[in-house]
Order: sequence, then C-alpha cells, then structure tokens
Amino acid sequence: MDTILVIIAAPLFVISLAAHIYVKLRLNPKKSSDLDDYYYEFEDQHPGFAKYTKWSKITFTAVVIGMLLIFIAAII
Repeated sequence: MDTILVIIAAPLFVISLAAHIYVKLRLNPKKSSDLDDYYYEFEDQHPGFAKYTKWSKITFTAVVIGMLLIFIAAII
C-alpha cells in the first residue's frame, strides 16, 4: 500500500510543483499589461489575470495533495 501511494504521490508532487513554478513565472500578468486599467474590484475579470488565478489555484492544490499523500505514506 505504501509503495503504491508513493508511486502516485511523488510524480504528482514533482509535476505539480514544476507546473506551479511555471504558472508563477510565465502566466503572471506583466507590469506592462492593461491590468492597471481595471478597477481593483474587477481585476479578476481581466482575462489574463483570471487565467493566472485559475491555474495558480489548480497547481497549488495539486502540490498540497501530493504533499499530503507523501506524508500519509510516510506515516503508514
């Protein structure tokens, strides 16, 4: 059971971490974008910022799930 959990959790963690770093570096709206034209309450409607936020949440959640699975495998 432990080995199956580690076989699933380790690649999930590594791939998700790499994807999260990619999202933070590449999808983050640049300072030269038109994000400043949006009022701060409506900046989540900006297409670039919405894409960045969505993928940031997805990859961070996958990293946390991978870490929890590795932790559970270490405890069992």
